[in-house]
Amino acid sequence: MFTGIISAIGTIMDIQEKNGSLQARISCPYDAASIQLGASIACNGMCLTVTSLENTKEGCQFSVDISPESIAVTQAGQWQNGTLLNLERALKIGDELGGHLVTGHVDGLSEILHIQPMGDSYRIELAAPATLARFIAAKGSVTLDGISLTVNGVEQNRFWVQIIPHTWTNTNLHTRKPGDKLQLEIDVLARYIARMQEYGTQP
Repeated sequence: MFTGIISAIGTIMDIQEKNGSLQARISCPYDAASIQLGASIACNGMCLTVTSLENTKEGCQFSVDISPESIAVTQAGQWQNGTLLNLERALKIGDELGGHLVTGHVDGLSEILHIQPMGDSYRIELAAPATLARFIAAKGSVTLDGISLTVNGVEQNRFWVQIIPHTWTNTNLHTRKPGDKLQLEIDVLARYIARMQEYGTQP
């Protein structure tokens, strides 16, 4: 589990296709000594398992495998050397829950429609896939590229969020533009409430 509070920005140093999967090596400011093999790190909101790691003169580098199923519902197929990734290490019992409960299981992609500066902040309007739009509610939570955000408003399949200066600067959002797609995870509570409602309509 994660919280959607980004703790570092990583950079893809190498990414290769192998038997339909992807293998990526990511550089980040973490200390390799503090990470165990098999640990989970959310990369742009996608929970991935550390398969190798080392400290180098450029910093910590760790490797992950990305399965065909994950590739199908995420933007990982477009990742390349130099791609910046929002990183978050797994939540530990006793850690501060600063965002909301995030599973690291990406549901789909949401397209940026507009980015509008508002003072020092930014308003980002996005389009959600039709199958996921019903899970998004005003004042609810969503995860975009691993970032826990509050939904400011919803209109049909469109929704918008407000990005404060700290989040804009300390995530990869400042590199994004209209037409880009962000990895979307809906609120786990919304998922279960919808399922309970569906079950309740059965005879």
